[in-house]
Amino acid sequence: MKKAILSIALLGIFFSTNVAAQTETSGREKVYRATHTKATELKHTKLKVNFDYQKEQMNGEEWLTASPFFYPTGELTLDAKGMLIHEVALDTNGKKSPLKYDYKDDVLKITLDKTYTKNQDYTVYIKYTARPNEVKQEGSAAINDAKGLYFINPQGKEADKPTQIWTQGETESSSAWFPTIDKPNQKSTQEIYMTVPDKYVTLSNGILKDSQKESNGLRTDHWVMDKRHSTYLFFMGVGEYAIVKDKWRNIPVDYYIEKEYEPYAKQIYGNTPEMIEFFSKKLGYDYPWAKYAQISGRDYVSGAMENTTATLHGSDILQKPGQLIDENTWEDTIAHELFHHWFGDLVTAESWSNLTVNESFANYSEYLWNEYKYGKDQADYHQMKDVNMYIHNPGDFKKDLVRFNYDSREDVFDLVTYQKGGGILHMLRNYLGDDAFFAGIQDYLKTNEYQNAEAHQLRLSFEKVSGKDLNWFFNQWYFGSGNPKINYSYTFEPVKKQIAVTVEQTQEQPFQFPLAIDVYENGKPKRYNVWVNAEAKNTFNFDVTKNADLVNINADGVLLADIQDTKTPEQYLMQFTGSKEFKSKYAALNGIKDQVGKNPAATKLLAAAIKDPFFRTRIKALQLMDLSNAEQLKALGSDVEKLATNDPKTLVQAGAISALAKTKDKKYMPVFEKGANAVSNAVKGSSVGAILAIDPAKAGSYADKIDMEGASETLAAQMLPIIVQNKVSSQMANIAQFAAFYPFIKFQNPELGKSAEEGYNWIMSSDNLKATESITKMLSRAKGQIGNNPQVKMMISQMLKDGLNKKMEVLKQNPQNAASINKQIDLINKAIEDFK
Repeated sequence: MKKAILSIALLGIFFSTNVAAQTETSGREKVYRATHTKATELKHTKLKVNFDYQKEQMNGEEWLTASPFFYPTGELTLDAKGMLIHEVALDTNGKKSPLKYDYKDDVLKITLDKTYTKNQDYTVYIKYTARPNEVKQEGSAAINDAKGLYFINPQGKEADKPTQIWTQGETESSSAWFPTIDKPNQKSTQEIYMTVPDKYVTLSNGILKDSQKESNGLRTDHWVMDKRHSTYLFFMGVGEYAIVKDKWRNIPVDYYIEKEYEPYAKQIYGNTPEMIEFFSKKLGYDYPWAKYAQISGRDYVSGAMENTTATLHGSDILQKPGQLIDENTWEDTIAHELFHHWFGDLVTAESWSNLTVNESFANYSEYLWNEYKYGKDQADYHQMKDVNMYIHNPGDFKKDLVRFNYDSREDVFDLVTYQKGGGILHMLRNYLGDDAFFAGIQDYLKTNEYQNAEAHQLRLSFEKVSGKDLNWFFNQWYFGSGNPKINYSYTFEPVKKQIAVTVEQTQEQPFQFPLAIDVYENGKPKRYNVWVNAEAKNTFNFDVTKNADLVNINADGVLLADIQDTKTPEQYLMQFTGSKEFKSKYAALNGIKDQVGKNPAATKLLAAAIKDPFFRTRIKALQLMDLSNAEQLKALGSDVEKLATNDPKTLVQAGAISALAKTKDKKYMPVFEKGANAVSNAVKGSSVGAILAIDPAKAGSYADKIDMEGASETLAAQMLPIIVQNKVSSQMANIAQFAAFYPFIKFQNPELGKSAEEGYNWIMSSDNLKATESITKMLSRAKGQIGNNPQVKMMISQMLKDGLNKKMEVLKQNPQNAASINKQIDLINKAIEDFK
């Protein structure tokens, strides 16, 4: 699963407001979460289902074949949430014999006809009605709803939304649509007969074996999965989709896409076959399933989900050319969910406590794909952003990667399991070397294929291949918490002609690790690879001819650590020009941010950075500069203008246009006017912002040009004040990501926060159902990430009450629009209840 994470800026707002805003296990009663005891072994699950779109229910028949796992038993216990159970029987070659059962508290206990022994199979028949709206379990920060089966616009009342059905099994919600043992250490083959209106297509795990027309405009599709996989990975999808065909070798690769986006399917999904080939070769284990399909679902409750052979994405994957020319923002997620088909689907975590063997690997697959496809700099940039999310959330410092004392099983879907876990795998890869690392992965997959595993089995595979003992690594990184927090200093000893570099760990429990240190003499670095012992202080001596110009620790960027770094702008310039690694160069750029415009070395660094081969470095430099400063304009203006018109990356062009806009110089108007007609959303947004900074009267004719649906956070932030100040009603719903959080944005960025507040008040003083719905949806997504922080809840609750009062005034003044406004009032009232 790829979590739906609020933007980094908004996450930072919640973290900075109060650390307790995050869901965390610390401070709660510790409960040992044992792996589920297997009394029964599932063998095969056969379902026949049809759907009641009016009642939002599913009628189901199930034939469940199972046997005792080890000990003899005469009872079968199944999870079945919110259902009506109509009939339970033993099915013997088609002959049904009624069985006694007890159904309460979402548990179905069936008394079998006799005591069965290990490997003695039986088949139980169950007729039932799934009622997802009766399911009592709630969602979390990772998965914001947990009713398992979702009817989207089932009666077709919402004109701008398609009718869809999709399922979401992780963590334990498959039992909301079929009775099962809803634990990750249960695996089963499956077949599903889905009866749907003939106008809809269906998708499930495995292959479509047969499709039969029925009476009354219906059709029954028969999907078969002949390889065992965990019950949380079972999937059904139904809707009006175009199916765009692709393939890898002889395996079908299908993209189920809303028809409006069919022309762009290959732009969105088209790298999938190359990804399958790359991962198959890199892992030494070919993609193991009969097909691969991807589908998107409206109102999805997280980011994306790796249902075996049938990945479900949230609708944010649906992008148009204006977005795609800038960046396919979902490509990392496509790689992530595909990689789960080895790590998660083929070999599955035996318990949620060991989720790292699923999600840390899927997170690291994003690094591997970026490294292969776009180069190491892009991979390092992506991982740097990920690790920083973890490092800058103090609430996660005390959480073990493998943990058995969580409050909710969904607590483990967090920055530790994903972002930190991916960084840990990167360290392990660098410690072992590529050959041993990938050979260890191959051994792990082959040893545990179609079974369950935990972190210890991962360790054993790496030890088996490499011959190294890795207990030290797993004990501190997998079964411990935190990370090194490092201060360092160095002194020169002229008699010995040595420098002594002292590395100090300030956290409570010291770590041991390899560390790359660059020592600069005459502006050039020499690399030393040292071993840091698990002690508060380690000192290393290096031969030099004179005092070092600069010492750069963690120079390769591999160590996952919080490092306090204080250097002069001149040293940062030397680090930037002398380093080959992206992370050291980017750290140098970050290091001068407070010296821009004050120190000539900072300007020289920016001048070097805007010529860097890696486009993210160029963008960062453009963001830091201020061309309203005459000195900077003289030194940098000409090069920035070239980037604005000629850079091969549209995101760099956009950054350069934004940098030029600060001059408010009309001589750049031709550049801006050309950019306002670009295909790229980013270039268009920056250009419109630049034009309006010079000539605000042009707002009406320009602000409506940009397709803001699904816009990047940067573009949305650029356009927010323009949209709000000029009351561009067509864009109202697209400012919700800022308007919904204006009280918090004001703390970090008062100017942006002021526009966000004005936008919120504008929405609440208008009759705009879509915009109001966008606000309440954003807050619903944030609810799990806020946790039980009373201060944040109170601020949101007060904001909503203020909005409700404004909406009531709109109703009073526009009684003729009561139907629409009352819907908005209901949405706000529901949101207020959620934040009580």
